[in-house]
Amino acid sequence: MMFYSHLKGHIEALLFAYGDPISADKLAEMLEIDRENVILLVEELKRDMASNQRGLKVAEVAGGYQLCTKPECTATIDKLINVQEFRLSMAAMETLSIIAFKQPITRMEIENIRGVKVDSVVNTLLERGLIKEVGRKEAIGRPILFGTTSEFLKCFGLKTLEELPKLAEIINIEEIDNEENI
Repeated sequence: MMFYSHLKGHIEALLFAYGDPISADKLAEMLEIDRENVILLVEELKRDMASNQRGLKVAEVAGGYQLCTKPECTATIDKLINVQEFRLSMAAMETLSIIAFKQPITRMEIENIRGVKVDSVVNTLLERGLIKEVGRKEAIGRPILFGTTSEFLKCFGLKTLEELPKLAEIINIEEIDNEENI
């Protein structure tokens, strides 16, 4: 049996990659060893994974073996499932870019740059926690000033706003790209 112990990791990898149950016969075929040794290796793998420090176990399901989450990890997995992934529309990305580079900035200033109303886009960005109200401008009507949040930094993998490229660099790159397309 010791001769085949190096294949435990291969069995674990196969179970992980496949996702669905895999029979001992199929594992034996893939690993080019006999079925009895596969069963012994799986039993060893089960013992290895029994540690409280492991989050997965090998379960016998539907005539085969499958990697499954341990029941004690269910609450943690539920948190992951409840996290909503979201994408931003082009209008939201444009508005967010303007806010990131020009903050603090008012809604009217954003609209002047974009040339369109931004009420719903700004509301979406506020709801998603990517921007926030950072104060009021000292002007007639005291309009709200917007800026980015720590969630914005997290989403874009930035430590600080100083890691944003300089606006002049972006404009020069766009000008070069436009000249090449002419």
